[in-house]
Amino acid sequence: QVQLVESGGGSVQSGGSLSLSCTASGMTFATRCMGWFRQAPGKEREGVALIYTSEYTQYADSVKGRFSISRNSARNTMTLQMNALSPDDTAMYYCAASPDKTGAYCGDQSAYTHWGQGTQVTVSS
Repeated sequence: QVQLVESGGGSVQSGGSLSLSCTASGMTFATRCMGWFRQAPGKEREGVALIYTSEYTQYADSVKGRFSISRNSARNTMTLQMNALSPDDTAMYYCAASPDKTGAYCGDQSAYTHWGQGTQVTVSS
């Protein structure tokens, strides 16, 4: 049974940093699409950062240059380093995994079949 568990959320002031972690069990990270998504109150869930390989990552325009996604396949963990946070980044953040091992569908949110419970990130001004 696949399980994804996020940690690292919290409250921070604008301009601050947080690092989110996702630990997986029941699956391996190696060569599959993994991603971080977020959902703010009253808004649709959106992709924040995706990773297929260390050379293949994607970021939402709103977080480019501020967020960095990485993963440690040996430890089955994925990390989202978030810097220069703003109140617009306030949301529930979710870790997700896709069975896609080709990388062709990393950008398709519907391709992600396993989701964590989420961790709250709150940025105050």
